[in-house]
Amino acid sequence: MSRLLATAAALLLLTAPAFAQASEAEDISSSIFGPRIPTDDAYGAFQRGYYLTALAAALPRAEKQDAAAQTLIAEIYAKGLGVAENPARAAGWYQLASNNGDKLASFELALLYENGDGVPENRERAAALFVKAADAGYVPAKYNVALLMVEGRYAKPDLLKAAALMKEAADAELPEAQYDYGTMLVQGAGIAPDSKQGAHYIGLAAEQGLISAQIDYATILYLGDGVPKDLEGAVKWYAAAAGAGNAVAQNRYAKLLAAGEGVTANLQDAAMWRALARRQGLNDTSLDRLLGKIDKDDLAKGEERARFWPSTPPTQTAAAAPLDAPVPATPPVVEPQKP
Repeated sequence: MSRLLATAAALLLLTAPAFAQASEAEDISSSIFGPRIPTDDAYGAFQRGYYLTALAAALPRAEKQDAAAQTLIAEIYAKGLGVAENPARAAGWYQLASNNGDKLASFELALLYENGDGVPENRERAAALFVKAADAGYVPAKYNVALLMVEGRYAKPDLLKAAALMKEAADAELPEAQYDYGTMLVQGAGIAPDSKQGAHYIGLAAEQGLISAQIDYATILYLGDGVPKDLEGAVKWYAAAAGAGNAVAQNRYAKLLAAGEGVTANLQDAAMWRALARRQGLNDTSLDRLLGKIDKDDLAKGEERARFWPSTPPTQTAAAAPLDAPVPATPPVVEPQKP
């Protein structure tokens, strides 16, 4: 025993200068970059997909009323990550975390009450929890509370406050909020009407890939409502939403292709998009008239392409075009961009 102590003491003496240098280096690093953030082993394991390891690491902290650990456990049970999905158990952990001030837990618990998932359905309780999370600064909760105020369900109707909350969520780059706030600006709901600003926010949501925003923004550009008229821009956004499978966009894109508005006329492409919209139950006599003089061969090819869309029909694959042939018109892929 004494020998071990002596050996340990000697080791400490030998390494003391190294410890001093390391400590001094850490002090200098902290003064430049700030203090180091302690490693969260439970969250790290969760991020890497080691859910049972994360659960084991989080439990001791959760028992000490660590809200973040409680929320992590709730997420594991809510989504069935490495364990059997158990909404009721998730709700219990979310409740504990919410009691300890975790805004994400309040929001997720509200969703459970909203849907009656693991707890009895209780819309009033859900609304109260959404308000709690919103007051704590959680952006999606602000959006939900704004919607409740607009609808006047389980919250006092208040368009002014709803518009203010919606703007906060929109400025935090939540696409649904950007779209709805833009619509409120266009309609003058709870805020002075401003078509130009409304178009701006709807455009931001379109850039983030929200299909409903892409369709409305395309229409705004087509009509020049609050912005300069831009037919090519309208084509771009209708094409993006059409390529995502939206029937309304497919129908409108087909019209522009058939009429040659903002894009080179292409009746075969128009026939394909019309067929895709029809497949979803959307028929349009005005589009039918535009395609009234289409060549039978082009009509057949367009409808065949629709049957195999988004893949290429086998007949066209077999008769592949030369390498220098022009690429057939397809909807552009619109990447979300930051404003």
